[in-house]
Amino acid sequence: MREPRPFAQRAAVAAVSLVLLGGIAACSGPQDGGASSGGGDGKAAKGGKLTVLNSEPQSDFDPARLYTSGGGNIPSLVFRTLTTRNRAAGAAGTKVVPDLATGLGTPSKNATVWTYTLKKGLKFEDGSAITSADIKYGVERSFAAELSGGAPYLRDWLIGGDTYQGPYKSGKGKKTLDSIETPDDRTIVFKLKKPVGDFPYLATQTQFAPVPRDKDTGTTYEKHPISSGPYEVVKNTNDGERLELKRNTHWSQKVDDQRKAYPDTIDVRSGLDPAVINQRLSTSSGDDAAAITTDTNLGPAELAQIGQDKALKSRVGIGHFGYTDYLAFNPKVKPFDRPGVRRAISYAIGRGSVINAVGGSSLAEPATTFLPNQKAFGYTPYDHFPAGGNGNPGKAKEELRKAGYPDGLTVTLTHSTAEGEMGPKVAAAVQQSLAKAGITVKLKGLETNAYNEKRWDTDDTPGFFLSRWGADWPAGYPFLAPIFDGRQIVKDGANFNHAQLDDPAVNKEIDEISGLTDLDAAAERWGALDKKIGERALTVPLFHPVYQRLVGKNIQHVVISDWTGVLDISQVAVK
Repeated sequence: MREPRPFAQRAAVAAVSLVLLGGIAACSGPQDGGASSGGGDGKAAKGGKLTVLNSEPQSDFDPARLYTSGGGNIPSLVFRTLTTRNRAAGAAGTKVVPDLATGLGTPSKNATVWTYTLKKGLKFEDGSAITSADIKYGVERSFAAELSGGAPYLRDWLIGGDTYQGPYKSGKGKKTLDSIETPDDRTIVFKLKKPVGDFPYLATQTQFAPVPRDKDTGTTYEKHPISSGPYEVVKNTNDGERLELKRNTHWSQKVDDQRKAYPDTIDVRSGLDPAVINQRLSTSSGDDAAAITTDTNLGPAELAQIGQDKALKSRVGIGHFGYTDYLAFNPKVKPFDRPGVRRAISYAIGRGSVINAVGGSSLAEPATTFLPNQKAFGYTPYDHFPAGGNGNPGKAKEELRKAGYPDGLTVTLTHSTAEGEMGPKVAAAVQQSLAKAGITVKLKGLETNAYNEKRWDTDDTPGFFLSRWGADWPAGYPFLAPIFDGRQIVKDGANFNHAQLDDPAVNKEIDEISGLTDLDAAAERWGALDKKIGERALTVPLFHPVYQRLVGKNIQHVVISDWTGVLDISQVAVK
């Protein structure tokens, strides 16, 4: 769940947008307590209608266009993939497990070729068999310009992916991608440009959902995509503003041990005000008693009210997702070209005031590492510039003197004018912290679109600004590579390597780790690399968000994992 690219569709935007103060929270997290069965008796049963109350529409409901599983796991009700996340709470949910495939894939010795075998008895919603050719076609159509918006990895990793234009291309363009082979109906082979140990994670992306060629309607496929999961689309109104799903009678739990599919029908209603969503869930009258939200967080005022009501508190799911909010530097802009200035700011930051600015410790945890504090990412604790909750003005002033600023200095902090983790309140908290160390901060607020364009533009990146990053899957590669791999610096599009770091040693280490198929060994090395890069003070990690979501009083079997951080609809039951 990385930052959205400018050309990405709203599904990608929704996947990373977070407004902590009573607004949208795209990613929740593992359940730390409460809502274990949504206030019911804990015994889940099939049947009933589940209502979803969301602020963001489930737009572009096409597996080619969705960025990861987006939409709070809603796509995974309709689209199965070669692999999927383990549908379990907390850290157990960070494991990748087979879905349509019998296993996680068999890699070649150098992890440049991955082979998958499909389970027997897989069927589409019309009863026809799902074959390897359907998965190949599903991947191929994700390369079509008409269906842009999905994750970019396949284009970067598959041989020929950088020039392939999709199956609709006419004339001299190839209609098939030769690096995907289907020797028989149950076998599919992917040939890559370089070793990729994380391929089982990638195979969870919706681009790997099967699509029958004769049912493909191109850009209108989203209106009624052919289901391979437990539910099929009955109606898609106004590009996902309302999505009505019913049980797919040809789906069988015998060949899907991950999705429970308890409700008979699911009604997804979007475009609602976050405050209204939380009020409706709190009141839980009528259909709202069997309702959930997949994109709306509780704010400080709401949490204070809920804290005084035991019944409401029992209906709150709490958790974390692999996400880091941070201060970014562009070392090409003075005075941030001086490591001493960056170190001074790192020492000066009082994370306590920043956390208060986003709603307090119930909604954020202090961060001193760039990697999220979860084992799956390779989290290795470090604090190169210890500042405590209130900052360390003395050490900051010492670094400034060494850097040639004995009398302090004045800098500009660019931020978004929209409320949230990159907004005015956080910027003001940073300003107050740095003032104690003799650093005067001028605030420069920009409207959201202008702000994003500014910080993603390599030619015009500010010297000092607020930013954030979330992972497409729970591992070090999608977290560190886009931010610190010099070969991922983008000159004519959205660049996320804000520091424009291009260190051959770092690039080499990224290549070596990303080729490991032993995911535990890879995680350990990602953590070590994070610690090493952290010494350069190219970022100042601020906090990892905490998410709290309310469910209706008749909701049972709440599962929130560390992978998506979103309540897993495939596990929910209604009383």
